[in-house]
Amino acid sequence: MSILFDWDDANVTHIKRHGVTPKEAEEAVTLSPIDLQYQIRNGELRVVQIGETLGGKLLMVVSTMRGDKTRIVTATPAKRKYRARYLQMKEQRNDRAEGST
Repeated sequence: MSILFDWDDANVTHIKRHGVTPKEAEEAVTLSPIDLQYQIRNGELRVVQIGETLGGKLLMVVSTMRGDKTRIVTATPAKRKYRARYLQMKEQRNDRAEGST
């Protein structure tokens, strides 16, 4: 099942200010991201994730569901402490996967 995304000028322009393209944000949330936090903002559930693009860029992405589509609220390059956390969690996930085979 593929994820459908909700893009418009507002969110495309917003993430562009952070140097992120829609394609990169989509990759970060579809290529095994790690959920960092859940929050309720303006009455909707938002998920804060860190994920990696095909180009190896680590992004912090905040998204929410709008109907059957995922709406990227914001996406920024991950700060150093979150990059380290992601790499640690990714390694732990890989270790668990290797142990189960």
